[in-house]
Amino acid sequence: MKSPSIAIVDYGMGNLHSVARALMHAAPHANVYLASDVAGIKSADRIVFPGQGAMPDCMRNLAQSGLSDAVLEAAASKPLLGVCVGEQMLFERSEEGNAACLGIFPGIVKRFQGQRYATTAPENTPLAAITHENEKLKVPHMGWSRVKQTRAHPVWQGIPDEAYFYFVHSYFVVPDNDSLTVGTALYGQVFACAVARDNIFAVQFHPEKSAGHGLRLYRNFVEWDI
Repeated sequence: MKSPSIAIVDYGMGNLHSVARALMHAAPHANVYLASDVAGIKSADRIVFPGQGAMPDCMRNLAQSGLSDAVLEAAASKPLLGVCVGEQMLFERSEEGNAACLGIFPGIVKRFQGQRYATTAPENTPLAAITHENEKLKVPHMGWSRVKQTRAHPVWQGIPDEAYFYFVHSYFVVPDNDSLTVGTALYGQVFACAVARDNIFAVQFHPEKSAGHGLRLYRNFVEWDI
């Protein structure tokens, strides 16, 4: 059997080398590489689309890299895994900088806000535990949270429901269609943290920082037969 080739989209935003190391560990038979040109994306069997940082910067870098159309083309036919801001970029628009996104999925990206949340969190603040009604949750949401699997999917194979995954984010996706959601988490409110349709699976959390369950998710993606 031919070893699958997996391109990690390199547009200058995201923890690319950590993602690559995790993928290579989870699927040592795969050919994992960073793709900073159109040819690298076109030649891959599967695509991983990470993202990290502010949405306006991510969208600007993606456009300036010349990879936008290649990502859209891949998303129409190849197995694609979105990670963190890479998940958010699949939607129509983000409240962060009122940035237009790729528009593959209908819906928007919203910020954690309201009376349950503190305005900011010091750097490296761990996930806050709620012990009193008036205790404020820090933003960004940073740390381990349970993920409720709301719909069966091959990429969840072998991962227990409500397993812990690692999050670092201030924004989350709000799909127009609930059927897109395959996983939710709780942080002051229930929010969609995993979405899927056809050949696309995308998560808000970081599988590469999520120990064994994260590695299993990467391996499931590599083995996913769409």
